[in-house]
Amino acid sequence: MQLYCGVDLHSNNSVISMIDDTDRVISEKRLDNDLNIITEHLEPFAQDLTGIVVESTYNWYWLVDGLIEKDYTVHLANTLAIKQYNGIKHTNDETDARFLAHLLRLNILPTGYIYPKAQRHVRDVLRRRLLLVRQRTAQLLSLQSMIMRHTGKRLTSHQVKRLTQEKLPLYFKDTATLFTAGHALQLIQQLKIQVEEIEEFVLSYCKQNTPFSIITSTPGIGKILGMTILLETGPIERFAQVGNYSSYARCVPTNRISNGKSKGKGNARNGNRYLAMAFVEAAHYATIWEPAIKRYYQRKCKRVPLMVAKKTIANKLTRACYHMLKNNTVFDIKRAFG
Repeated sequence: MQLYCGVDLHSNNSVISMIDDTDRVISEKRLDNDLNIITEHLEPFAQDLTGIVVESTYNWYWLVDGLIEKDYTVHLANTLAIKQYNGIKHTNDETDARFLAHLLRLNILPTGYIYPKAQRHVRDVLRRRLLLVRQRTAQLLSLQSMIMRHTGKRLTSHQVKRLTQEKLPLYFKDTATLFTAGHALQLIQQLKIQVEEIEEFVLSYCKQNTPFSIITSTPGIGKILGMTILLETGPIERFAQVGNYSSYARCVPTNRISNGKSKGKGNARNGNRYLAMAFVEAAHYATIWEPAIKRYYQRKCKRVPLMVAKKTIANKLTRACYHMLKNNTVFDIKRAFG
């Protein structure tokens, strides 16, 4: 007897449902989110289990990694691509778990990629950097606004970054305001240290990989963007064609066309937002520093809006990086932009 298992994962518990070849429920139980409890529950059925489906929620790491280490065949369900039958009158956690198992039984389960554990942790460290950069920017803008509000002077972001605690009394006379500004500056400086430490840690990892030198040969892509693209992409072999990679980087249109008419747009958020941001930023710098790309961008801007032109550059860089990683070759401006 073959069994199929679906797990409806929540923040503090999971509903585990097992069905057979006829969709008959063999076992169904709600368990605490404890790997030992879950594996103990699965153990009597291990011999007959064809696979286990886990929802791709924000907290799937511990469960998927733990089950894989126990030699279970695990599938990560792509929740955005799964739609239940609209005629269902009543649904709950149990029916959701059964439905995942049902899709696995029919071999029509839309799955997500289970990023290798070791590289995934390094990727998440780099994502943490983005969070810290945003916090630093917020503090910098706040301090910049305070100076303008109290003195009427507008300092550039570069000038604010060069401020020291000793220079703050030149802008603030009130004790309370000076105290607030001092804390903001201290936060900016501390966040800068943490960002640099993360960059150094991730760079030491990426420098060990040949693809890093390949990616950074692309105009507009430096160390940080190179690390981001490399870690967010993962093994390039998981993308069957260049179009799949462009779609993953959110560089393809989402229009729905019928009989030559627009019928709305699809889900523009499908894909990797970190990879999308990296390629758009790379396109921005490439249009500044690379003459051939700048000329192409200027011609494009005459026909389409600025952001559409920039997204076009991002798509070309995305496609170029796909072939570079696939064929282990450096960037060729003529092949990318003619």
